[in-house]
This record gives sequence, C-alpha cells and structure tokens, in this order.
Amino acid sequence: MTKNFCGRTRREFIWQSGAGFAGTALAGLLSEEGFFENQAVAADGKTKWENPLAPKKPHFQPKAKSVIFLYMYGGPSHIDTFDYKPDMKGMDNKTVDVKTFGRGGHRNQGRIVEPRWDFKQYGECGKWVSDLFPNLATCVDDIAFIHSMTADSPIHGSAMLMMNSGRILSGAPCLGSWVNYGLGSENQNLPGFVVMLDPRGGPISGAKNWSCGYMPASYQATIMRSEGSPILNLNPPAGMTRETQQKLLATLKEYNEEHQRSRIENTQLAARIANYELAFRMQTAAPEATNIDDETEETHQLYGLDVERSSKFGRQCLMARRLVERGVRFVQIYSGGNHNDANWDAHGDLKYNHELHAGETDKPIAGLIKDLKRRDMLKDTLIVWGGEFGRQPTAEYAKGTGRDHNSYGFTMWMAGGGIKGGVSVGTTDELGSRAVDERFHVKHLHATVLHQLGFDPNKLSYFYDGLDQRLVGVEGAQPIQTVIA
Repeated sequence: MTKNFCGRTRREFIWQSGAGFAGTALAGLLSEEGFFENQAVAADGKTKWENPLAPKKPHFQPKAKSVIFLYMYGGPSHIDTFDYKPDMKGMDNKTVDVKTFGRGGHRNQGRIVEPRWDFKQYGECGKWVSDLFPNLATCVDDIAFIHSMTADSPIHGSAMLMMNSGRILSGAPCLGSWVNYGLGSENQNLPGFVVMLDPRGGPISGAKNWSCGYMPASYQATIMRSEGSPILNLNPPAGMTRETQQKLLATLKEYNEEHQRSRIENTQLAARIANYELAFRMQTAAPEATNIDDETEETHQLYGLDVERSSKFGRQCLMARRLVERGVRFVQIYSGGNHNDANWDAHGDLKYNHELHAGETDKPIAGLIKDLKRRDMLKDTLIVWGGEFGRQPTAEYAKGTGRDHNSYGFTMWMAGGGIKGGVSVGTTDELGSRAVDERFHVKHLHATVLHQLGFDPNKLSYFYDGLDQRLVGVEGAQPIQTVIA
C-alpha cells in the first residue's frame, strides 16, 4: 500500500487519526459536510439518534438557568462563620454535657472551644457574620442562610458522596449530572457540567464526587484547570493541520463509498461521534471561555486576583462566571484539597485553618455575587455554598482548638436564581451541636436546586435497576420553601 499521509498507509492514517484525539476535529469536519446525516440511529436500529445534551424543557418555568456550587471541602465550622452563638462567650475550656458524633466516635461530654472570631451585623437584614468573611458580609442581603442542615454521615468520604449524589454509597449520579440529564446544555461547544479542583489536590473519594453513576457518560463532569490549558489533551496532535484534516476527510469519503453496504449504524458509533464533535468544538470554545485576560483590571481586583492568597480561587470564580455566561449549566468549584489543613478539616489549629481558607475564598465569592448582580445574571444563576458537614462546639483533643465533624446541624447558604435574599431559616441549639428547629436534610437542599431549575424533584427520574431512580430518593423530598422568593 502506498504511503501518502505523513509517511503512513491510508489505512494506518485513518486508524491512528480517527481513533486518536485528532478524530475530534475530523468529526466536526464530517458533520459540516453532512457525512453523518441519517447515519446514526438509536439501539432499535430505526429511531434517529439524538444528542443527549441537546437543550430540554423543564417541568415548569425555571427561576434559574445555571448553578455554581462553591464546595468547601472538609467541613467549615458553622459557629465560627455564619451561625452566631453569643452564649458561648466566656465558656472556653469548660466541660459540658453535649452529645457529639464525629471522627472520634460518640461522646456525651466535651471541652468547649469558644469561637475565635468576633461577629458583627451587616446589611438591611442585620445578619451576624464572623470577621472571617468581611467581604462576603457585604452581600448578606442577597443570601439565604440555612442553619439547620443535617446529613447521614460524619465521615468525609460518605458525607461528600451524599452532598454530591444524595447517597452515602458510590454509584449514583451526582447533582451536576442530574442537571445535565434534565436540562441538557445551552452551549453545544462547551461541557454542560464542569468541575474545578483545588490546586492542592482532589477531595477524598475523587471522581465519584462528580460521577454520572448509572447514567450515560455524556452526563459526567469535565475537569477544568484554572491555570495552563483548561482541559488536558484537548489540542490535536502535532502535525494535524487543517490541510491534513481536509485530506483525511476526502480519504474517508472515498473509503465510505467503497464500503457503502457495510456501514455501521448503532448507538456506540453515535456516542463516539458526539464526543468527538464536542471535543472538536471545545478546541476553540474552551480557551476563549476561560481566557480571563479579556476581563478588565477592575474585574480582576473584584475577584481578588491582585492578592496572592485569593488569586487562585478568584480565578476559578471568574472562570465560572464566564462559563455560565456562555450556557454551561453546572459549575462546581472546590476550596480545599487532599488532607489535613490543605482543606477546611480543622482537627488541630482551628484559627490557622479557617483563616487560611476563608482568606482564600472571601473576596472571590463576594466578587462573584457582585459581578453577577451588576451583569443582571444573579437573578438566574443559583449559587450554593457549603461543605459536607459542619464542626462541633467542643474540642476533639485534650489540648488545642480543633473541632471534630458535625453532621447533626450545620450551615449552608444559597443566593440568586430566585432565592430570597437577607433571610435565615432553621436554628441549632445554643452551642451549635445539632439542628433543633426547621431541620433540613441534604435531599431538601437538592430538591430546592432542582425546583429552581424548573423541576419537580419527585418527578425527575431515571429508570435503572428496576426503579425510577431520583436524586432525592424514591421516598422523595420537598424544596425549602422558606428560601424561595
């Protein structure tokens, strides 16, 4: 066989180019030429295949079009941030009877760790906020605080799976996948679901936190980096020029004519074509969407890019705004990576840990809210903030200020996307050890997110393993009505 393409035979060239990432660009070219018209069909061999990420209609008119989930990995302390407990002043190191359950197991007594930061009132709503968040405190009139969240596990791995997928066991689709499945993507040139990890590393349980579970791979998240190439392995191989792509197109047309009768038409081919085509489009769309150099210096400062400690998270928040602005449905940003003080898991020195992570995130998050608001995007962009659980009011060890995990009661907040601003719902006891009033479970938070996107959370389902599976479980859950505008 003659070698006429980069020193390869025609067959070798087709295989190595089409089977590699260069097939991305090829699929785009073939699609433009109409090569795939009426070629891809569903599993029954008759029904025309449809892109699973094509835009879909929700159950009713939505108040939000997209979600930005600011995930504080490790579990921030609610009583040191947004859940003001003035009765704890003067109780430092006192032993009290309080039932706790965390990494250290079940306990009936503990040594009080008094909050290490002062609280002040902010906004027209008069919300008490810790000195840890001076910038975010200026946005409280746009935020709904939920102080009575509960979860099923005080262990990071299972608690993170619950916060992301609604279950403590792996194998279920995460929230972003459900949103992708239910709504599709408004921008076919970008992923519908994006995750940005902390530069220090990924969280415990890894990719299970953004998995599509039993759903097709189309609904899984795409990992985007805040520095360098936004998506790894996105660029075509060296030597794959536009001219080479056109030669390959001509060769494949010829090859197709020669094998007209043996053309394969099945779901697997259709999915491969869709993935190649998306990747081809992303080769130009993703770099533009994540190029924050287009933003003004004032915008960079708004997100804290001019300060070293907040620059990385600020960059991610700014990228998130640019992505939802271009139709990406769900963006999740992780604050905190790998283990110990690299995330919010303050078992040792509470003051060092929380000042580190609050300092990295305070200005960027406030900048995100203010930027969305001035662009008239906050009204249909839902922001969710929180971790997998909170922290206990008592010390974990005999000495030190570290707090253990607390899944009995903790704080999360929401803003934008049809959420009431300047409200606080639910309460924990006087020490913040557990929720006592208007107790809400993680599934109620998920139900609220789906509701704001236009879904009845009890009707959005996916048939698997003999059941109509739901994010909120087969038993169902209602949204938190008191935070909905």
